[in-house]
Amino acid sequence: MLQLTVNDKQVQVDAPAEMPLLWALRDLLGLTGTKFGCGIAQCGACTVHLDGQPVRSCITPVGTVTGKRITTIEGLAAGGVDHPVQAAWARLNVPQCGYCQAGQIMSAAALLAAVPDPTDRDIDGAMAGNLCRCGTYVRIRAAVHEAARLVAARGGRAGGPAGGAGPGGVR
Repeated sequence: MLQLTVNDKQVQVDAPAEMPLLWALRDLLGLTGTKFGCGIAQCGACTVHLDGQPVRSCITPVGTVTGKRITTIEGLAAGGVDHPVQAAWARLNVPQCGYCQAGQIMSAAALLAAVPDPTDRDIDGAMAGNLCRCGTYVRIRAAVHEAARLVAARGGRAGGPAGGAGPGGVR
């Protein structure tokens, strides 16, 4: 049994240490917001936060995350209030198929935690590892800028447990 902290809750999973975190989250804990895309950390659909840093859960062994804080898309909102990135995504109608959106949102939230007023270059760098099959990159960038405005309106607080990584901070 592995003891994990997922979305600020202590949970136990009966999994081999080498199992990818993605499958522990989806199959053992029922947190299906994190998606499987490629399995080789190239598309970003499986992005979650590990101690505030965006990581690819498809290649992260679950045995390496004990004692660390894991945040999934389901845990990004705080107190029933959407994270500013989630609010901006909805306001600007970013998704088309939506498959990559959880990973996109998690990467954007980590960026804003580190760079509250990102430039287009900051956004492009932080989001470069997240692929969108539908090509909504222009709306994604606009939504990150909108989320930055929402964060500023909240007095610089992004809300939710996200935080920590800067541009290109995905491991």
